[in-house]
Amino acid sequence: MATGRPLDRTWLFFEGNFRDAAGLDIRFGDVGRGALAVYDGDRLLSGATVIMAGVILRGEAFSFGRGVLIESGAFVDGPVVIGDFSEVRQGAYLRGNCLIGKRCVVGHVTEVKHTIFLDDAKAGHFAYLGDTILGNRVNLGAGTKMANLRFVAGNVPVRTAEGTVDSGLRKLGAVLGDQVQTGCNSVTNPGTLIGRRSFLLPNTTAPSGYHPDNSMIR
Repeated sequence: MATGRPLDRTWLFFEGNFRDAAGLDIRFGDVGRGALAVYDGDRLLSGATVIMAGVILRGEAFSFGRGVLIESGAFVDGPVVIGDFSEVRQGAYLRGNCLIGKRCVVGHVTEVKHTIFLDDAKAGHFAYLGDTILGNRVNLGAGTKMANLRFVAGNVPVRTAEGTVDSGLRKLGAVLGDQVQTGCNSVTNPGTLIGRRSFLLPNTTAPSGYHPDNSMIR
C-alpha cells in the first residue's frame, strides 16, 4: 500500500491485516471518543482503523492503533506510529519519524516532521511542527508554527536561568509541557521550552529558551 500514490479505495486495518472496505458500513463518529465504527453486516469490527481513498502512504514502518482515521488527502511518510483513536485530517503532511499518541489530532494542512505527540495532544489547523515534542493534552491554536532552524549556522542553543545550553542539534523546535495552550497564529523560536499549564497568547512569538510552568507568554 505504501506506493507513494493516492489510494484508489478506502482500506481498513483490522486485527493486524489490511482489508478492502468495499461493502462495509463506516460510521464517522467522534474519533477521539472511540465513536468511529465499522460494520460488516451486523458485526461490529471493533477497533478497525480507516484509511480513506486518496491518502498517500510512502516509505516503510507504519504502525496504526485501534480506531484511527486517516482522511483523504493526507500524506503519510514512514516511519510513523499513530496511536489509538487518533485522527489525521485532510491535507495533513507527516514527513516521517513521527510518533503520534492516543486520541491525538494532526489537523488540516498541518505539517509534522521528527515530532512526538503525547496522548491527547492536538494540532487541529494549519500548524507546522518540526523537531518538536507536545506534552499530554497540549492544544495548538490555528496557525501555530514551531520553527526549528536558526538563521545563522550552528546548533540551536537553549537559554536557561543557569546559562545557555548547547542542544547539540542543528534543528530543534519546541518542547511543550502537559496542558500547554497556544493561541492562533503564535510562533515559537528554535529551542523554546514551555512549562506545564502555560499559555502562549495569539499573534505572539515565544522567545527561545525555557519558560517555567504556568507562564503567560504575551
